[in-house]
Amino acid sequence: MKYEKIKLGKNNHIDNTAILGYPCNRKIGNKTLTLGNNATVRTGSTIYVGNRIGKNFETGHNVVIREQNKIGNDFSIWNNSTVDYGCKIGNNVKIHCNCYIAQFTELEDDVFLAPGVTFANDIHPGCPNSRKCMKGPHIEKGVQIGVNVTVLPYVRIGKHSLIGGGSVVTSDIPPYSVAYGSPARVHKNISDLKCTTGYSKSPYSFIKKENKK
Repeated sequence: MKYEKIKLGKNNHIDNTAILGYPCNRKIGNKTLTLGNNATVRTGSTIYVGNRIGKNFETGHNVVIREQNKIGNDFSIWNNSTVDYGCKIGNNVKIHCNCYIAQFTELEDDVFLAPGVTFANDIHPGCPNSRKCMKGPHIEKGVQIGVNVTVLPYVRIGKHSLIGGGSVVTSDIPPYSVAYGSPARVHKNISDLKCTTGYSKSPYSFIKKENKK
């Protein structure tokens, strides 16, 4: 189903039960949904008004993307995941199944979220003024976040860090860190990790090369 105020690019595939341009109850300025070329929106997915999404966008099934998000190129988001309103998402970002991205979160380029990742944005739950100070995490370029990780409001995770599965991230993580636990603590640098399968000496050697530029 397609509502009004939709700008579609070329070569898009929209399944019959997907919904584009779903209206919102919030008062927002620009209600146009802009979707770039080569999008694939699968069954049960709903994309609200007021989003700007780049080319090569792809959803799994039953994805919800709320209003007023700015999303770059080559973004994929899989089954039963939600991006709430007012987020900024860069290029080549991949969100797996059953994830929740809270309002006012920022994901930079090349971020990966494994299944079950949850972001929070409310430091004063239940406060009448909580909406005024809501802010989701800021996830820098190339961060990889493992399964069932929770990241609390205002937290910033530095570029190319790796967050171990099941962690609760309560404070900022420096770039190039390996952090895990509840609360998450930095245990080493990603350059210290060794490949246990024997395919390479270091699974993140490509990041070390980037760091030298």
